Amino acid sequence: MYKDDWAEWHAGHERRRASPHGMLAITGMHWLEERPQRFDDVPGSWSVTADGVSVTLREGESLTVGDFEISGTHAFGKVDEEGVIAAFGDAIAEIARRGSGVVLRPRHPSSQKLISYEGTPTFPPHERWLVPARFVPFAAPREVTLSTVVDGYTDADEALGHVEFTLDGVPMKLIVFPGAPGAMTTLFTDATSGVTTYPASRRLPVPRPAADGTLTLDFNRATNLPCAYTEFATCSLAPPENRLPVAIEAGEQTPR
Repeated sequence: MYKDDWAEWHAGHERRRASPHGMLAITGMHWLEERPQRFDDVPGSWSVTADGVSVTLREGESLTVGDFEISGTHAFGKVDEEGVIAAFGDAIAEIARRGSGVVLRPRHPSSQKLISYEGTPTFPPHERWLVPARFVPFAAPREVTLSTVVDGYTDADEALGHVEFTLDGVPMKLIVFPGAPGAMTTLFTDATSGVTTYPASRRLPVPRPAADGTLTLDFNRATNLPCAYTEFATCSLAPPENRLPVAIEAGEQTPR
Protein backbone atom coordinates (compact mmCIF):
# COMPACT_ATOMS: atom_id res chain seq x y z
CA MET A 1 0.00 0.00 0.00
CA TYR A 2 2.72 2.50 0.97
CA LYS A 3 4.70 1.76 -2.20
CA ASP A 4 1.58 2.26 -4.31
CA ASP A 5 0.86 5.61 -2.65
CA TRP A 6 4.47 6.67 -3.16
CA ALA A 7 4.43 5.62 -6.82
CA GLU A 8 1.28 7.66 -7.44
CA TRP A 9 2.83 10.69 -5.72
CA HIS A 10 6.08 10.44 -7.69
CA ALA A 11 4.26 9.98 -11.00
CA GLY A 12 2.38 13.22 -10.29
CA HIS A 13 5.65 14.98 -9.43
CA GLU A 14 7.15 13.82 -12.73
CA ARG A 15 4.10 15.00 -14.68
CA ARG A 16 4.41 18.48 -13.16
CA ARG A 17 8.15 18.56 -13.85
CA ALA A 18 7.58 17.63 -17.50
CA SER A 19 4.57 19.89 -18.04
CA PRO A 20 4.58 22.00 -21.25
CA HIS A 21 5.53 25.16 -19.34
CA GLY A 22 7.53 23.61 -16.49
CA MET A 23 11.21 24.08 -15.66
CA LEU A 24 12.30 21.74 -18.46
CA ALA A 25 10.65 24.07 -20.97
CA ILE A 26 12.84 27.08 -20.10
CA THR A 27 15.02 28.14 -23.03
CA GLY A 28 16.89 31.07 -21.50
CA MET A 29 17.48 33.13 -18.36
CA HIS A 30 17.80 36.80 -19.26
CA TRP A 31 18.71 39.37 -16.59
CA LEU A 32 17.04 42.65 -17.56
CA GLU A 33 18.90 45.96 -17.70
CA GLU A 34 17.97 49.62 -18.11
CA ARG A 35 19.21 49.30 -21.69
CA PRO A 36 16.46 47.69 -23.80
CA GLN A 37 17.39 44.20 -25.01
CA ARG A 38 15.91 41.76 -27.50
CA PHE A 39 16.22 37.99 -27.12
CA ASP A 40 15.86 35.18 -29.63
CA ASP A 41 13.26 33.19 -27.68
CA VAL A 42 10.68 35.86 -26.77
CA PRO A 43 9.05 38.78 -28.60
CA GLY A 44 9.81 42.37 -27.68
CA SER A 45 12.54 44.63 -26.44
CA TRP A 46 12.78 44.41 -22.64
CA SER A 47 14.13 46.73 -19.95
CA VAL A 48 13.85 47.43 -16.24
CA THR A 49 14.18 50.71 -14.34
CA ALA A 50 13.31 51.90 -10.86
CA ASP A 51 9.70 52.16 -12.10
CA GLY A 52 9.56 48.50 -13.13
CA VAL A 53 9.65 46.31 -16.23
CA SER A 54 8.55 47.40 -19.68
CA VAL A 55 8.48 45.82 -23.13
CA THR A 56 8.23 47.36 -26.59
CA LEU A 57 6.75 45.09 -29.25
CA ARG A 58 7.32 45.49 -32.97
CA GLU A 59 4.51 45.55 -35.51
CA GLY A 60 3.14 42.02 -35.74
CA GLU A 61 4.35 41.06 -32.25
CA SER A 62 2.00 40.65 -29.30
CA LEU A 63 1.81 39.16 -25.82
CA THR A 64 -1.16 38.10 -23.74
CA VAL A 65 -1.25 38.91 -20.04
CA GLY A 66 -4.25 37.38 -18.32
CA ASP A 67 -7.17 38.05 -20.65
CA PHE A 68 -5.57 41.05 -22.33
CA GLU A 69 -3.56 41.13 -25.53
CA ILE A 70 -0.87 43.80 -25.51
CA SER A 71 1.07 45.44 -28.33
CA GLY A 72 3.29 48.47 -28.71
CA THR A 73 4.88 49.51 -25.41
CA HIS A 74 3.57 48.01 -22.18
CA ALA A 75 4.61 48.75 -18.60
CA PHE A 76 4.38 45.77 -16.23
CA GLY A 77 5.41 47.91 -13.28
CA LYS A 78 7.37 46.42 -10.41
CA VAL A 79 7.32 42.64 -10.17
CA ASP A 80 7.91 40.43 -7.14
CA GLU A 81 9.33 36.93 -6.76
CA GLU A 82 6.00 35.38 -7.79
CA GLY A 83 6.32 37.28 -11.02
CA VAL A 84 4.08 37.86 -14.02
CA ILE A 85 3.34 35.50 -16.92
CA ALA A 86 3.03 36.70 -20.51
CA ALA A 87 1.94 34.25 -23.22
CA PHE A 88 2.82 34.16 -26.93
CA GLY A 89 1.85 31.33 -29.26
CA ASP A 90 2.20 28.07 -27.35
CA ALA A 91 4.92 29.55 -25.13
CA ILE A 92 5.01 31.76 -22.05
CA ALA A 93 7.52 34.16 -20.51
CA GLU A 94 8.03 34.48 -16.77
CA ILE A 95 9.10 37.92 -15.49
CA ALA A 96 10.15 37.81 -11.83
CA ARG A 97 12.36 39.53 -9.29
CA ARG A 98 15.38 37.63 -8.05
CA GLY A 99 17.28 39.48 -5.34
CA SER A 100 17.97 43.00 -6.60
CA GLY A 101 17.48 42.00 -10.25
CA VAL A 102 14.70 40.92 -12.58
CA VAL A 103 14.89 37.83 -14.73
CA LEU A 104 12.98 36.96 -17.91
CA ARG A 105 12.62 33.23 -18.59
CA PRO A 106 10.76 32.05 -21.72
CA ARG A 107 9.24 28.56 -21.55
CA HIS A 108 8.66 26.67 -24.80
CA PRO A 109 6.95 23.26 -25.09
CA SER A 110 9.41 22.56 -27.93
CA SER A 111 12.43 22.85 -25.59
CA GLN A 112 14.91 20.06 -26.34
CA LYS A 113 15.36 19.42 -22.61
CA LEU A 114 11.64 18.81 -22.27
CA ILE A 115 11.33 16.69 -25.41
CA SER A 116 14.28 14.46 -24.46
CA TYR A 117 13.37 14.05 -20.77
CA GLU A 118 13.14 10.36 -19.82
CA GLY A 119 12.36 10.58 -16.12
CA THR A 120 14.38 10.63 -12.92
CA PRO A 121 15.72 7.48 -11.24
CA THR A 122 14.92 6.96 -7.57
CA PHE A 123 15.94 4.70 -4.74
CA PRO A 124 13.30 1.99 -4.15
CA PRO A 125 10.85 3.42 -1.60
CA HIS A 126 11.22 1.82 1.83
CA GLU A 127 9.42 2.44 5.09
CA ARG A 128 12.76 2.59 6.88
CA TRP A 129 12.90 6.17 5.63
CA LEU A 130 9.68 7.19 7.41
CA VAL A 131 11.44 8.88 10.31
CA PRO A 132 9.68 10.13 13.48
CA ALA A 133 10.64 13.73 14.18
CA ARG A 134 9.70 16.73 16.29
CA PHE A 135 9.36 20.34 15.18
CA VAL A 136 10.99 22.81 17.56
CA PRO A 137 10.04 26.37 16.54
CA PHE A 138 12.29 29.34 17.04
CA ALA A 139 10.99 31.98 19.47
CA ALA A 140 10.55 34.13 16.35
CA PRO A 141 11.26 33.36 12.67
CA ARG A 142 14.84 34.09 11.63
CA GLU A 143 15.99 35.43 8.30
CA VAL A 144 18.61 33.11 6.80
CA THR A 145 20.81 33.99 3.83
CA LEU A 146 21.11 31.07 1.44
CA SER A 147 23.66 30.53 -1.30
CA THR A 148 22.25 29.80 -4.75
CA VAL A 149 23.48 28.13 -7.93
CA VAL A 150 23.98 31.60 -9.47
CA ASP A 151 27.41 33.07 -8.73
CA GLY A 152 27.12 36.27 -6.71
CA TYR A 153 23.41 35.88 -6.00
CA THR A 154 22.08 34.97 -2.57
CA ASP A 155 18.53 34.47 -1.39
CA ALA A 156 16.91 35.25 1.95
CA ASP A 157 14.34 32.94 3.50
CA GLU A 158 12.51 32.84 6.80
CA ALA A 159 13.61 29.95 8.99
CA LEU A 160 10.82 28.74 11.27
CA GLY A 161 12.71 26.30 13.50
CA HIS A 162 14.28 22.84 13.46
CA VAL A 163 12.99 19.35 12.93
CA GLU A 164 14.88 17.00 15.24
CA PHE A 165 15.16 13.24 14.61
CA THR A 166 17.45 10.25 15.02
CA LEU A 167 18.92 8.04 12.28
CA ASP A 168 20.94 4.93 13.13
CA GLY A 169 21.21 6.17 16.69
CA VAL A 170 22.64 9.55 15.67
CA PRO A 171 20.64 12.66 16.67
CA MET A 172 20.22 15.18 13.84
CA LYS A 173 18.28 18.28 12.97
CA LEU A 174 17.36 20.34 9.92
CA ILE A 175 16.39 24.01 9.64
CA VAL A 176 12.94 24.28 8.09
CA PHE A 177 11.27 27.01 6.04
CA PRO A 178 7.71 27.86 4.94
CA GLY A 179 6.45 25.45 2.30
CA ALA A 180 3.10 24.54 0.81
CA PRO A 181 0.07 25.99 2.63
CA GLY A 182 -0.15 24.38 6.05
CA ALA A 183 3.23 22.67 5.70
CA MET A 184 6.95 23.40 5.67
CA THR A 185 9.98 22.45 3.62
CA THR A 186 13.70 21.94 4.02
CA LEU A 187 16.83 21.61 1.91
CA PHE A 188 19.58 19.14 2.74
CA THR A 189 22.68 17.36 1.55
CA ASP A 190 23.96 14.01 2.83
CA ALA A 191 26.65 11.41 2.20
CA THR A 192 25.04 10.44 -1.14
CA SER A 193 25.30 14.01 -2.50
CA GLY A 194 27.57 14.03 -5.53
CA VAL A 195 27.76 10.23 -5.50
CA THR A 196 24.31 8.88 -6.35
CA THR A 197 22.26 12.06 -5.78
CA TYR A 198 22.40 15.61 -7.08
CA PRO A 199 25.34 17.30 -5.32
CA ALA A 200 23.93 20.77 -4.68
CA SER A 201 20.92 19.90 -2.47
CA ARG A 202 17.65 18.02 -2.38
CA ARG A 203 14.30 19.27 -1.11
CA LEU A 204 12.13 17.51 1.46
CA PRO A 205 8.52 18.40 2.36
CA VAL A 206 7.88 18.71 6.08
CA PRO A 207 4.25 18.05 7.10
CA ARG A 208 2.26 20.08 9.57
CA PRO A 209 3.21 18.92 13.09
CA ALA A 210 0.74 17.68 15.68
CA ALA A 211 -0.03 19.84 18.71
CA ASP A 212 2.95 18.34 20.55
CA GLY A 213 5.30 19.05 17.62
CA THR A 214 5.58 15.46 16.42
CA LEU A 215 5.56 14.58 12.73
CA THR A 216 7.00 12.03 10.31
CA LEU A 217 9.67 12.88 7.75
CA ASP A 218 9.35 10.82 4.58
CA PHE A 219 12.79 10.83 2.95
CA ASN A 220 11.36 8.77 0.10
CA ARG A 221 9.87 12.09 -1.02
CA ALA A 222 13.22 13.88 -1.28
CA THR A 223 13.27 15.53 -4.70
CA ASN A 224 15.78 17.24 -6.95
CA LEU A 225 15.86 20.98 -7.35
CA PRO A 226 15.10 22.51 -10.77
CA CYS A 227 18.80 23.33 -11.17
CA ALA A 228 19.47 19.59 -11.43
CA TYR A 229 17.76 19.74 -14.84
CA THR A 230 18.47 23.18 -16.26
CA GLU A 231 21.13 25.86 -16.09
CA PHE A 232 18.31 28.43 -16.26
CA ALA A 233 17.42 28.17 -12.57
CA THR A 234 18.19 30.26 -9.47
CA CYS A 235 17.80 27.55 -6.83
CA SER A 236 18.59 28.28 -3.20
CA LEU A 237 20.86 25.70 -1.58
CA ALA A 238 20.85 24.00 1.81
CA PRO A 239 22.39 26.02 4.64
CA PRO A 240 25.58 24.57 6.17
CA GLU A 241 23.58 23.35 9.20
CA ASN A 242 21.58 21.03 6.93
CA ARG A 243 24.47 18.84 5.80
CA LEU A 244 23.65 15.40 7.17
CA PRO A 245 26.59 13.07 7.94
CA VAL A 246 24.72 9.91 6.89
CA ALA A 247 23.72 8.46 3.51
CA ILE A 248 20.02 9.10 2.82
CA GLU A 249 19.49 6.37 0.23
CA ALA A 250 15.93 7.45 -0.43
CA GLY A 251 14.13 9.70 -2.85
CA GLU A 252 15.36 10.97 -6.20
CA GLN A 253 18.80 10.25 -7.56
CA THR A 254 20.97 12.22 -9.99
CA PRO A 255 18.98 12.84 -13.21
CA ARG A 256 19.99 10.92 -16.30
